[in-house]
Amino acid sequence: MHKRVTEIIHHMAHTNEQLALILESERHVTVRISEVVQSLPNEYPNFSGVSGVLESAQAVGQNIIAYLNSIADFEETIAEQLTFVIRELNEADEE
Repeated sequence: MHKRVTEIIHHMAHTNEQLALILESERHVTVRISEVVQSLPNEYPNFSGVSGVLESAQAVGQNIIAYLNSIADFEETIAEQLTFVIRELNEADEE
């Protein structure tokens, strides 16, 4: 039973590692977008008017929200997996 739990934990760790790599790549995208936003001039920007500025700000906000949602999903996945592992370990101790 312990071998099976160990294998499950190993697979979960690999899955979490892959999820972390995805989040890392999304983080890099968000950082690059913020760098682009910071490089924009503060005075007299040419964004095709106010609507262009609003669209750009909305796009940045959506990327940040998507990144934070990804982190929340990652944390939820880890919590679900740990719940399963703890349940299995408790059942193994009872046996």
